[in-house]
Amino acid sequence: MQTEEVLLARQSYQQDGFYICTQPLIPRDLVERAVAGMDAVRAGEYDTGIPPRPSRWNPGDDPNALCKIEKPQIASRAIMELVSHPALGEKAAEVTGASAVQVWWVQLLYKPPSAPGQQPRTNIGWHQDYNYWGAWEEESELFTAWVALSDVTPETGPMNFVAGSHRWGLSAESDFASQEYEALRETIRNAHGQEWREVPAILPPGAASFHQKLTFHGSGPNLSSQPRRSFAVHMRTEKSRPKGDLRQGLTAFIDDPTHCPIIYGDVGSLL
Repeated sequence: MQTEEVLLARQSYQQDGFYICTQPLIPRDLVERAVAGMDAVRAGEYDTGIPPRPSRWNPGDDPNALCKIEKPQIASRAIMELVSHPALGEKAAEVTGASAVQVWWVQLLYKPPSAPGQQPRTNIGWHQDYNYWGAWEEESELFTAWVALSDVTPETGPMNFVAGSHRWGLSAESDFASQEYEALRETIRNAHGQEWREVPAILPPGAASFHQKLTFHGSGPNLSSQPRRSFAVHMRTEKSRPKGDLRQGLTAFIDDPTHCPIIYGDVGSLL
């Protein structure tokens, strides 16, 4: 029998396009080890002996710029343990109603502090994830668990979701890399003519939010004194297939559990 909490979480996810789970899912000791793993990967130290996938930020790059590293879980045992944690899979299945959940991609996101009035360099522009996920069939059930590794407060540049935007269809105005946070917001609002209601993901370390592939989201500068640390853990359910059933680009490793662990349910339904 489903509890009232599960029903409310699923209702929020379906109606708003996201669900924010403010209770930590990841144990504190694992969060601390994953933070150390994040720092090691950023420094070019890989305890697995395997580097991450090619990324827009690499060790030695500007420490004051947004750090985004692709598939850090293959480079760090602690990060793999975090993204594979059973509690994350169980909550993902509760929220989405999935029978099976697989992690198919992960991104390390480290947002350093910005001084007030400083030219924006760490904003994440308003975007829909599916604009960048063309390797998957359009009807695939894809979503993201955004896991906090630091206290995410209003000052740290939290991720903001636009409630109901998952029903607007795929938008040409999506732009992850844009630093014009306010201007892009107005462009998207004008293009769609829908109510724009932002909800910030305020989270303690180890907690997570879950959002659908077409939900608009973005984040502004980190105005605190500490870095904002998180992982974007991209997941799929049994209702997903690569285009042409091909294994290339973003789907190249989905048959390899050392890259893409199945964290809930029946393996067979995802093959």
